[in-house]
Amino acid sequence: MREWERLRNSSHPVIYVGAASCGLAAGADEVIEAIERYLSAGKRRADIIRVGCIGPCYLEPLVDVQMPGMPRISYSNLSPARVTDLLESFFDKNEVFQRRLVGHFGDSGFDGIPRFFDHPMLARQVRIVLRNCGIVDPENADHYLARGGYAALESCLSLSWRQVLDVVKDSGLRGRGGAGFPTWRKWLICRETESDKRFLICNADEGDPGAFMNRSLIEGDPHAVLEGMLIAGYTIGASAGYVYIRAEYPLAIRRLRTAIAQMREMGLLGDRILGSDFSFDIKLKEGAGAFVCGEETALIASIEGKRGMPRTRPPFPAVEGLWGKPTIINNVETLGALPNIVRNGPGWFSQYGTESSKGTKTFSLVGRVRRTGLIEVPLGTSLRTVIDDVGGGVIKGFKAVQTGGPSGGCLGEEFLDSPIDYDALAAAGSIMGSGGLIVLDRNTCIIDTAKYFLNFTQAESCGKCVPCRVGTRHLVDILERISRGQGEISDLDKLERLARTIKGGALCGLGQTAPNPVLTALKYFRTEFLAHIVEKRCPAAVCRDLVVYRIIKDKCTGCQRCVQVCPTEAISGPRSEPHNLDMTKCIKCRSCYEICRFDAIAGDAIVIESGV
Repeated sequence: MREWERLRNSSHPVIYVGAASCGLAAGADEVIEAIERYLSAGKRRADIIRVGCIGPCYLEPLVDVQMPGMPRISYSNLSPARVTDLLESFFDKNEVFQRRLVGHFGDSGFDGIPRFFDHPMLARQVRIVLRNCGIVDPENADHYLARGGYAALESCLSLSWRQVLDVVKDSGLRGRGGAGFPTWRKWLICRETESDKRFLICNADEGDPGAFMNRSLIEGDPHAVLEGMLIAGYTIGASAGYVYIRAEYPLAIRRLRTAIAQMREMGLLGDRILGSDFSFDIKLKEGAGAFVCGEETALIASIEGKRGMPRTRPPFPAVEGLWGKPTIINNVETLGALPNIVRNGPGWFSQYGTESSKGTKTFSLVGRVRRTGLIEVPLGTSLRTVIDDVGGGVIKGFKAVQTGGPSGGCLGEEFLDSPIDYDALAAAGSIMGSGGLIVLDRNTCIIDTAKYFLNFTQAESCGKCVPCRVGTRHLVDILERISRGQGEISDLDKLERLARTIKGGALCGLGQTAPNPVLTALKYFRTEFLAHIVEKRCPAAVCRDLVVYRIIKDKCTGCQRCVQVCPTEAISGPRSEPHNLDMTKCIKCRSCYEICRFDAIAGDAIVIESGV
């Protein structure tokens, strides 16, 4: 805590840099190097603090400057070249830099600068799980302690396990991994199962395309997840816990290892934690990146050193799990919410959300929205609010939103005012999943989207059961034929019958939910299937066999953006003059179509004769 207070009351500047995966991908390391060069050249002193993702990934690299006596002020999309201008303004001119300014972190107005959390992407959010992300140094335990860290664990150790269970029950917390099962009920089953040993597993095997909620939470606030593990372990009577995390998350793994080492130094792991009768230890298990290992029984098999394949249930892991012992598997976000629930009380948490879906939920908001990133909103918030108010709207007209990743479904415009909660999404034929929200615009082909997700789940199938191994392959084959203009009307019935057979016959959740993208696409976007089958036309000009691209001369300004992205040099022409497109070189990659700002690239349907 001393380090946190020192920074808050520092007599010299403190510079915070967003250094989670999103920030690093945008060039945060290079920005930090530029800051260090500037400070070294002028022999100036300042603390540089690497923080996690605060949410608006599209604004990275984010850099915050806190001068003595001033609030922390945030700047977006900073390049190394702009660092000198930023720091010179503060250090040499004693002025607030005005370019790329996002806002300040104070509670009230400051010098006409808006508050950071009044930014349009953040104003509608409620940050509970993400309260520390982007605020604290995730590799400094003092920062977590200063923000109330481990106070919830200390409180739990003075209560009986039943009292802690009642707190979780009264909060209404449901598993954030996708199924939404009441957390307390699963814990109780495990606790009341007779056994000499119990285990807790944190499932950090986040594998959905476009999902990064769990990774970002661990990168930005690892101690919150680990404290949640201690609370859960105490309640269920576990003596050991595992964090199962995919090896593709090196930064999250490094910060977890650092946090676990700090916990050992503070006496928060091992025998008789904080002088209590509770003993608990945590180990990391790096997974090889198999999507199926997000399924509980496959994950357990992987930890045991076996091939990651699911088994039939019952018995459920809460009764017979890791090495045959009662085991609870909770999602990263579920565990990250626990310290806040215990510290603030169940009523505080349950004030957010709906009657059946309490609290908040983190989402990775990606796709064709203007503001992409990590968000946290109360459950029950409408899709329209998330897409328009938080995400800033769709770039080229809304078509659909895919919820729940490859296991979810495509929901059209009629669902924009539907609440985001477990029951509403399930009724629509989709799922919450771990929290991926992929927004699609009118230039997205629904058949192509369904085919993408089916290809993913088909490739990730462990192959143990026939419905998943063979059925998903046939679904992909039918979608391939339709996208080539070779589909038949009878294929629609085949798709639906096959999808429902897979849902009813697959062994695990991967196979049972794999057909969701197809079923929802058929239900809500049937006219698009008919366009491909009957008219041999792709309305979104995506399916290569059904489209040919051309340049509209009257609209082309000769800006050469299309020339720069064309991988085959099919587009040519002098600057400021209409360009030409050589169809013999065009591979229909769609790059020119996507990048043109003047709608000068047209995607025309190819007429395919029946039987061709």
